[in-house]
Amino acid sequence: MGYANGLLCPLGKQPLLSFGVISDVQYADIDDGSSFLGVPRYYRHSVSVLQRAVKKWNQEKPMFVLNFGDIVDGYCPKDQSMIAVKKIVDEFDKFNGTVYHMIGNHCLYNLPRKDLLPLLRIPGHDGHAYFDFSPTPEYRFVILDAYDISAIGWPEDHPNTLKALKVLQEKNPNSDKNSPSGLVGLARRFLMFNGGVGKKQLEWLDHVLQEATKLNQNVIVCCHLPLDPGASSFAALLWNYDEVMDVIHRYSCVKVCMGGHDHKGGQSVDSHGVHHRVLEAALECPPGTDSFGHIDAFDDRLLLFGTDRMKSTEMVFRH
Repeated sequence: MGYANGLLCPLGKQPLLSFGVISDVQYADIDDGSSFLGVPRYYRHSVSVLQRAVKKWNQEKPMFVLNFGDIVDGYCPKDQSMIAVKKIVDEFDKFNGTVYHMIGNHCLYNLPRKDLLPLLRIPGHDGHAYFDFSPTPEYRFVILDAYDISAIGWPEDHPNTLKALKVLQEKNPNSDKNSPSGLVGLARRFLMFNGGVGKKQLEWLDHVLQEATKLNQNVIVCCHLPLDPGASSFAALLWNYDEVMDVIHRYSCVKVCMGGHDHKGGQSVDSHGVHHRVLEAALECPPGTDSFGHIDAFDDRLLLFGTDRMKSTEMVFRH
């Protein structure tokens, strides 16, 4: 039995669950612009992409939706930040089900964590935005907080802000800490618009993966920042992606790591057989085009059915 877009349904099976995906909407009520690389960005059109996504999801009826972060853009006028965030959250809320949000750097340019997390209904604790959930007995989703150690989002005197500034001071000699000038290879990730995962979160991740292993669950790790250099430009990676992957590679339960942030998208399979899929940004869709999808999860693979810019992808697990 086959699907459209050339993907094959494994042996005619029904999926164990389906869920919607979208990343980097980055809405702002401003004229179109471009990235520092000159890639066009369609700030007002991105809400139309989201609206079409929600309409499609309500037809397809996935169990839930994952938003991989950056729902509003950093260029959004700061006196409009709260209005813009609420506008996009309201659009997500038109989905007839649960939406799980991740925070990205552009979210934090607009609102501090103490305001942002309640608006996004992120079930974190003490201002942190990492959590996990198990929608079916066979699957567990782990949502990482990519800006746990970050120079944005926390109060200026917060220990996590100070840790982040120390990392940037040591790793990036530029006066503009968002500039990768002179940084080579993997060192290009040490930019202020990226962040890291703290020790407590790493310990929590290890505990969650232990429990998932006992329950024989497939685990999908979700993070705004990519976790593998093979799926992303180096300048978009989590600062300590290597430490996170060291924890993940201790267990065979993690099958796929998914992310956003690197707008062009990407995919890879790492040395341990873990799939990495970075989603193409909704922000960079010219008017009339889209970037969103839904994923069917089976016991041995994920099938991503993308729309327009979001490429359909089959991810078969290595057992």
